[in-house]
Parts: sequence; C-alpha cells; structure tokens
Amino acid sequence: MDWASLAGIALALAGILFGQAIEGGHLDSLLQPAAFVIVVVGTAGAVLLQTGMASFIRGVLMLRSVFLPPEDKSGTLTHDITVWSSSARREGLLSLERYLDAIQDAFTKKGLSLIVDGIDPYKIREILDVDISTYERRERQAVKIWEAAGGYAPTIGILGAVLGLIHVMENLTEPSKLGSGIAVAFVATIYGVGLANLVFLPIANKLKTIVADEVRRREMLTDVFCSIANGDNARIIEERILAYR
Repeated sequence: MDWASLAGIALALAGILFGQAIEGGHLDSLLQPAAFVIVVVGTAGAVLLQTGMASFIRGVLMLRSVFLPPEDKSGTLTHDITVWSSSARREGLLSLERYLDAIQDAFTKKGLSLIVDGIDPYKIREILDVDISTYERRERQAVKIWEAAGGYAPTIGILGAVLGLIHVMENLTEPSKLGSGIAVAFVATIYGVGLANLVFLPIANKLKTIVADEVRRREMLTDVFCSIANGDNARIIEERILAYR
C-alpha cells in the first residue's frame, strides 16, 4: 500500500473541511448530490467521448496502481540477470530455456525466449523496442483520461454553477427554493476545481511516473538481453544495470 497517496488525499480533504469549519461554515453545505452528479458524470462523459471505451476502462483500472503500486523487484531481477548471464557463458544460450517456465513477466519471458531461439542481438533490440513503444503508447493513452478529467472538471463545474443560477432565477417568487439553488451553483464550482486539482491531475502525474519506471525497466532488460546474446562479460552486464539505477 502506498500510504503517501492515501495521506495526500486525506490531507487535501482535511484542509478544505477544516478551513470550512474555521470560517464557521457547515460541512453539510458542501454535500450537494446534484452538483456532484453534474460534475462527475459530465466529466466522465466528456472524457469517454475524447478517449474511447478501451482507453477509458484501462485508465480507470490503472487507478489501483496509485494506491497499490507494482512491487519493486529490482533486487530479485538483478540476481536473475546474473544467473542468466553466467549460465549463458558457461553452458551456452540454450541453457536459458530452463528458466523460462519460472518467469511470470511477459516481457522478460519474451526477451529470454528470443535469446534461446538464437535471434541476432540487433533483431532482439528491434523487436523489444517495438514492444516497449507499443506498451508506452497504450499506457500513456490510458493515463490521459485523468489529465483530460482534470481539464474538463472545472469547466463542467462552472456549467453546474450556471445551471444552479438558472434554477434560482426560475424561483425568485419562492424564497424557500433560492438557498438550495445558490448552494448547488457554488458547490458545483468547488467540486469541479477541487476534483481537478486534488484528485484527477495528481493521479495523472503519479501514473505517469509509474509508467516511466516500467519503461525504464524494460529498456534496461533490453540492454541486458542484447548483452547476453552477444556473450558479454558479466561485469559489463552489471555496469549496464547500474547505469539505470
């Protein structure tokens, strides 16, 4: 669990609610279902229209990585690479085949399989570079839904404010309905700006970092696989790994 992400959201919300309480405002005044529906549903619709269903669903599923980031297995990976390089130099490239069944990561398994198949190192790099580019493009497209939400939410919040004011103008003869209309108007703006700057944009930036880390890991593995295929010394391979730290 990434406790920093949870603490960040909790701190941001606490700051707003505590500030509201200090000013003497009632917390209930910030709970406006109509404003929430306008901002959240409207933003979701605009983002879906921009990105398409596949990227939208993938982006939503990536939200899990913000709070449960991928496990750091750099230590284990370094050990595995050392074993692979040593085995390849002592027993030949075909000896790496026995490690394939134990590998869970698809990219790592693909790279090792290419070595076992005797593919030229330059071809290995070409194949894996295309794989990395495809992965990065797909993941960044999914991350963009959160950036898009951060851009649309404030504007849709203003739209909610205008709708609230229209409701107020329609009920000028009924003072009892004026308060709720004005509340929806202002709270919709708060929801739009607050969700954009406290939730959507921070999530987008966090996911960008996660994707960048994974791309760097794959680039490192690509260098390692090419080195193993070339028969490089284990020391050279180790230096390549350190260059990515």
